[in-house]
Amino acid sequence: MEAHSTGGNVGEKADVEMAGSPFEPYIESLRQQLEEQDPVFLIGVIVALAVVVITCVFLKYFLTSKTVRTSVLLVGLCDSGKTLLFSRLLSGKFKRTQTSITDSSAPYKAKNDRGSTWTLIDLPGHDSLRPQYLEKFKSAARAIVFVVDSAIFQKEVRDVAEFLYVLLTDAVITRNTPALVVACNKQDITMAKSAKLIQQQLEKELRHNGGGGRGGKGGEGGGVQLQFLKNHKE
Repeated sequence: MEAHSTGGNVGEKADVEMAGSPFEPYIESLRQQLEEQDPVFLIGVIVALAVVVITCVFLKYFLTSKTVRTSVLLVGLCDSGKTLLFSRLLSGKFKRTQTSITDSSAPYKAKNDRGSTWTLIDLPGHDSLRPQYLEKFKSAARAIVFVVDSAIFQKEVRDVAEFLYVLLTDAVITRNTPALVVACNKQDITMAKSAKLIQQQLEKELRHNGGGGRGGKGGEGGGVQLQFLKNHKE
């Protein structure tokens, strides 16, 4: 009786396994076909599948790794008024400032219908610090505000033009094409150069350096549009 029962259990298990594997005949048939195929053909199929998988991975990487640029950089030489402009944009008030030796950042809500919020970043102007901070933030720049001291521009025209040329020819900035605005600061100071004269002299220096700086309302370097604005108070 026990042997009969055991045999019945084995038969039932076999039936359950067959019932639980409805694709078994197809899998066995596929295995036999693959064994009969030429190895070179199988290698070709495997390579083709690998190429498809790698392509999908790369497409997903490039489509999902786009950097969202939401930063507005304030750049320029030392004492051009970047930090005070930074404070004024955030608070609307004039505050005492000192030469920056590190970056400062804060969210800035644009006064428009969409109410967009940007990250305003003030970068140090000292020539020994500019490169490292520009390298750190340039890839996130949606716009760059290049602040110029109109009162002493004539003395600094070469240095200003050289820094502006660096921005216009930078590979990352040229590729991302952020808006680039030249803010002619301290226009209310006696003997300050006008925004128009600053534009003309900078374009002349840029042409001398090979930067081209021509355009309708502003100059243009690479794919970066250059515009000139004036600020009457520091």
